[in-house]
Parts: sequence; structure tokens; C-alpha cells
Amino acid sequence: MTLADTTLVPDSSSAERAARLGAAGTAWQERIAADPTSAHLTYRVNGRGSGSVASEITAGRHRFVVDEPAALAGDDVAASPVEYALGALISCQIVVYRLYANALGIVVDDVEISAEGDLDARKLFGIEATVRPGFNAVRLAVKLTGPESSERYDELRRVVDEHCPVLDLFANPVPTTVELV
Repeated sequence: MTLADTTLVPDSSSAERAARLGAAGTAWQERIAADPTSAHLTYRVNGRGSGSVASEITAGRHRFVVDEPAALAGDDVAASPVEYALGALISCQIVVYRLYANALGIVVDDVEISAEGDLDARKLFGIEATVRPGFNAVRLAVKLTGPESSERYDELRRVVDEHCPVLDLFANPVPTTVELV
């Protein structure tokens, strides 16, 4: 058995998931109703260079490594930054699918999502200035299993697409500043 064959997070039953999601949703609604500024969250993540082009990232109490494959000068010890970006999109979608399935009373037994992103490396390597350095297309394939009709799952997809924070990051420009300190 390899790490890829194991589940890192224990599975929960749909009843347990519904209870946790409902309690969290109620708590956030109450917190925001009492103080609207409590909805304003700031996430902080730090990184430090390691190896050839790898990064050691710290996000709260969590640490992970980001690297590149050998063909891009990396040591191939971890997923690449753009793979983590696609992973962030997938994981955010899963969270929001579960959250809104629960809120809308739509039964979802399981959520599986695959992502593909097309990237033209010519800008990265300074070969072609007119192409975009990031993804020029991203495709998600969402597989929902459960007893609901395809119409109900389509309704859920529309709501998820409207409310998913990381999908919003991919779909819309975000004011970003960079400064050397």
C-alpha cells in the first residue's frame, strides 16, 4: 500500500457531515449577525526556498512542500505550484458542494472532481512575452453520486459556482500587490 492508496482524512457519514455543516453554518450566521466584521478573514501563509527550486510552506500549524519536476529544474519531491493551485480549486469545490448540498437539502453521497489546467511555459522562460504566464484554460469534471435528479445536481452546481472562493480566484482578477521587504 502506498500513501496514494490511503485516505488521509477519516470518512464521515452523511448524517455526521450534515450535523457538522449545519452547526458550523449556524455558528457563522450568528457570529456575522452579531458582528458583520467577523466575516472578514485574512489568511496568512509563509514560504522559504529549499532545494533547487522547492518551497517549504507554513500555513498555520500545517507545513507542506511545493516543488517542480526535474524538467523544470526541480527535485520532484512534491507537487508543483500550479498543481497545488488546481488542488486548492478542487478542495474548495468539494467543501462548497458539501456545504450547499446540506443547506439546500440535496443528498450527495460522494463528490469527486478532476481538474486540468493548460499552461504555456514560453512566458515563464522568457521566450514569448505575449502569452499569459498562468493557466489559459482550466477544466473541472465534477462527479456527484447520490439519489437526486440531474436537475437537482445542476441546481447545486450553479450555487456552488456562485459561492466558491477559489473558483472566484481563478475566474476573476484579484488586486494583488508585491513588495520587496
